[in-house]
Amino acid sequence: MPDQSNEEPPPAEPAATPIANRWLIALAGILMQIAFGAVYAWSVFRTPLVKQFGWTISQVTLTFTIAIFCLGFAAFFGGIWLNKKGPRIVALTGGALYGLGVFLASFSGYGLPWLYMTYGVIGGIGLGFGYIVPVAVLVKWFPERRGLITGVAVGGFGVGALVTAPLATHLIQTVGVLQTFAYLGIAYLLVSVPTGALMQNPPAGWKPAGWTPPAGKIKQRASKDYTLGEALKTWHWWALWLLLFLNVCAGISIISQESPMFQELAHVTVAQAAGMVGIASIGNALGRVFWAWVSDLLNRRLTFVIMFALQAALFFLYPELHSAFIVGAATFVVLMCYGGGFGTMPAFCADYFGAKNMGSIYGLMLTAWSFGSAVGPLLIAHMREVSHTYQGALHVIALVLTVSILLPLIVRLPKESTA
Repeated sequence: MPDQSNEEPPPAEPAATPIANRWLIALAGILMQIAFGAVYAWSVFRTPLVKQFGWTISQVTLTFTIAIFCLGFAAFFGGIWLNKKGPRIVALTGGALYGLGVFLASFSGYGLPWLYMTYGVIGGIGLGFGYIVPVAVLVKWFPERRGLITGVAVGGFGVGALVTAPLATHLIQTVGVLQTFAYLGIAYLLVSVPTGALMQNPPAGWKPAGWTPPAGKIKQRASKDYTLGEALKTWHWWALWLLLFLNVCAGISIISQESPMFQELAHVTVAQAAGMVGIASIGNALGRVFWAWVSDLLNRRLTFVIMFALQAALFFLYPELHSAFIVGAATFVVLMCYGGGFGTMPAFCADYFGAKNMGSIYGLMLTAWSFGSAVGPLLIAHMREVSHTYQGALHVIALVLTVSILLPLIVRLPKESTA
């Protein structure tokens, strides 16, 4: 007989499709970040632009600084937009602006301001919109491995330069630097726009089937989802901002001076220094995954303590290192820690303030990247010019990092979140 009861059928379990799709979304996010991470290959354009147009190294390098500065602030606005309209439109806009900015840079024969506006401003805004999306989306799809998944995602950003640098170098030698911008801009569009179209949040309340957060993890996570305004009223948000800022300052100061520093400390040739830069840059990508994984095993606070302590020791020892192998190995570890900050901080932020408003809360935190990218290189370059050696600058950074170890030791969950 047909069932005559008035009972409602049991609510359906979350469909299997989202569980399967989360891996596709993760792959799309990684591919997006590889395309966006190509910005770290900017150095391959420096010499060709200087030779072709007679611009100074500082003028050309400013393009990269503008792009990263715009990235940090655009990530904040992209995060707010993401919360209101969803991740797909933000990702599509970011991919389109980044590809368009790089493509339009192919018309930089119009002058240096054109290069700043296209690659720097338009491309940088696209980077910020695009960068925040996979980070904000994947912490929601993978609550059981927040650190690892965001580390893998931003690890793609670190890999971008490894993929792009040799390709761009070949294109520059073959078709010229401006035409290379055109080709790469189209390539970035072809990668970032289709992958951006796959970005979506999981259904409200979704979690992996059968997964319950361990008691130890619950104690390390916020009991509610903060709004941006609520997060900014806590000192904890500012402490995390400062953690990221300090880590960026240290790592990017080395990135900005790698080749000449290698030549001074290890007495290698320009060609040898370039090879060392390429090998050390792998640490940037690897560290984003490794330290994020470590932060899942230990906790975010202890992970930052270890990263700061390692860097403090290495910065102090740098001036005494003269073997090319040892200098390269030390730099590899420093760049692992630099990348590790980006791999670990998204999960740190989600732990303290919840994943719901991650886009705006972590997006604003990325302004630490903007300011750190300006302060670190300027500090080490200025001290190098004054003292004619890197020793003083490296020891100052070592001292700052040593004091900075106290910060992750004292930061805790916002009081309102403790049970």
